[in-house]
Amino acid sequence: MKIKACVLLLALLASGCDQPAPVEKGFAGLGNQAAAFTTVVPGRVFSFPADHGPHDGFRIEWWYVTANLKDDQGHEFGAQWTLFRSALKATPEVAGWQNQTIWLGHAAVTSATAHHAAERYARGGVGQAGVSLTPFNAWIDNWQLSSQATADDPLTDLQLSARDARFGYRLRLTVTAPLVLQGDGGFSQKSEQGQASYYYSQPFFQARGTLDIDGKTFEVSGPAWLDREWSSQPLTSNQTGWDWFSLHLDSGEQVMLYRMRQKDGAPYLTGTWIDARGHTQLLHANDISLTPQDSASVAGREMPVRWSIKIPAKHLDVTLTALNPQAWMNLRIPYWEGPVRLSGSHAGNGYLEMTGY
Repeated sequence: MKIKACVLLLALLASGCDQPAPVEKGFAGLGNQAAAFTTVVPGRVFSFPADHGPHDGFRIEWWYVTANLKDDQGHEFGAQWTLFRSALKATPEVAGWQNQTIWLGHAAVTSATAHHAAERYARGGVGQAGVSLTPFNAWIDNWQLSSQATADDPLTDLQLSARDARFGYRLRLTVTAPLVLQGDGGFSQKSEQGQASYYYSQPFFQARGTLDIDGKTFEVSGPAWLDREWSSQPLTSNQTGWDWFSLHLDSGEQVMLYRMRQKDGAPYLTGTWIDARGHTQLLHANDISLTPQDSASVAGREMPVRWSIKIPAKHLDVTLTALNPQAWMNLRIPYWEGPVRLSGSHAGNGYLEMTGY
């Protein structure tokens, strides 16, 4: 469900205003009350392309791409690109330095033997970062996700690029299948208490381009996944972190799962089954068996880098293994994120994100 943008809220607040950061409530402060901001409620009617752009009144929002890539020799890579928007006030954006929006970018590249990540910060209103719709363009500094499409849907053809000292990529993302709404018609619940986000995805991208890592350049291609989410208070004070999975099955189907871990009680577990034509089915906790298997020592903590996933009604029984167990995002607020391989009833690949460990 990619609510990782939320994990950065305290850092954004500390970077973007002169007031001390609020006392943390729940994981990364995401249980903080947000009464002044717009509430996420069921029944929203999504409107495209308008909903590809920013949403005034909501506290947090992100544009999130992950790609599972291979070169002609079969070497595997992962690429991540994310733009986060954090509103410091529940008012419409204004131009100039009075703007109350903070932008943050994350980019990373992973191979079987290396993982590099970088981040960028920017104040809104001065052109350093933002999202525009005509044409669609999401950017921070020279990191960019921009539309190459001439049709009404700007997400059918995108150019994705980022570069840092030890890595970079330039990928073209094309697709013919429709967007999918996650959860209940785009209302993605995160707790039994009703915390939620608005959430849609484009899981059917095919990526092709170049990837640079440690001074070597590779021609790569493979499936990619775009997540769009916005909210104001997505967690409760009892939730300590999450495990999020986006899976590309070789059968053409896609799966999104997440579990929100809690201080007390069982995790909140849900997901979406997406068939090869883009039709969705909401998955509940009793539909899913999600079990950590082997762990690895990563940045001084134990991380579950091998998982068992079973969805009996869909005859899915797979094991997920991290391409690189050391895919630690050693950024201002660190977390684990990297590509995974699938084996068992279905072959395929995907991405795993783990926070709060």
